[in-house]
Amino acid sequence: MADASTHGHGPARRATIIDVAQRAGVSSATVSRVLNGNYPVAGATRDRVHAAVDELGYVVNAHARALAGTSNRTVGIIVHDVVDPFFAHIARGVERAASEAGRLCMVCCTHGDPQRELAFVDLLHEQRADAVVLVGGAHQDRSYAREVARRARGLHAGGARLVLCGRPSVGQGVPTLSVEYDNEGGAFALTDHLLTQGHERILYLGGPPRLSTTHDRLAGHRRALALRGVPTAPELVHTGAFSPAFGHRRLAELLSSGLEFSAVFAANDMVAIGALQALEEAGLRVPDDVSLVGYDDVPAAATLRPRLTTVRVPLEEMGRQAVRIAVPDAEAEAWRPPAEGGVRLGTHIVVRDSVAGRAGRAGRSRR
Repeated sequence: MADASTHGHGPARRATIIDVAQRAGVSSATVSRVLNGNYPVAGATRDRVHAAVDELGYVVNAHARALAGTSNRTVGIIVHDVVDPFFAHIARGVERAASEAGRLCMVCCTHGDPQRELAFVDLLHEQRADAVVLVGGAHQDRSYAREVARRARGLHAGGARLVLCGRPSVGQGVPTLSVEYDNEGGAFALTDHLLTQGHERILYLGGPPRLSTTHDRLAGHRRALALRGVPTAPELVHTGAFSPAFGHRRLAELLSSGLEFSAVFAANDMVAIGALQALEEAGLRVPDDVSLVGYDDVPAAATLRPRLTTVRVPLEEMGRQAVRIAVPDAEAEAWRPPAEGGVRLGTHIVVRDSVAGRAGRAGRSRR
């Protein structure tokens, strides 16, 4: 008898569930029940099915099975942008933890559109995902928060969980889990580092103005200024996209305008990359003429020249924790939900080469 995986003299093809059923002498439905383990099957029949699977090299199409709604062993992650290292590293953590828990990982990209985000939550709910992870800052809008809360309740009613990863709560009593990091504390510590180096005219650059991430980082920045008795200067705060293009364009404009500052606090490392380019094009050296810091500590921060001082956010660990708190490991009988519905991870400054003290600075200055 010819092996079903080779099918005569033609090119090898992958065995199907029908091939397995024929080899074992049972129906396709029985094969499905054996492989899913969700229905009692006689031991002898189960042994024949497993023997046929081994003989034919049959591989269960877990992806198709999950999409067909016959299993909820899926974790969905919704991010703004898969290219941005912040989201990419969190997504990697989610994928690895989901794989370890025997789940598929489905990644959805919103491009910053809150309505698209809500639509993806609905889609993942329809696909019976047992966890949906919303990553990154949330739009500060009450009606949007109500819509997220409504979906969280719907997921919970169906036995799934909504995990807020790096974003604020959508209200008391809403059945969500959370993975937070000390966003404001990191910005406070980084600003204080610049202040102790003698910088008081600090340009804050980047971050969408209505995003919770921007709100928290600005809050930490301003708190550090206030603690040191440095007045807030509205002309030194310029919010915008979390991108190199924004950092480059806006800083080039500000340099041309003659705005005075001695340091740039880029709202994330990607903005810092663009800011560094603008400073170089203006003939200014980092850190000799202008100090520069970022946020997140993506891999590029350590390869820039000069190497970037920044705040380290445990990105991949955030993704892992998002899955671990929402999807109990069947092998770990001692698993318990996290205290108070979530976990909080710390941040810390990584001091590299892009900051110099004001007293020892040489060359041109933007006092």
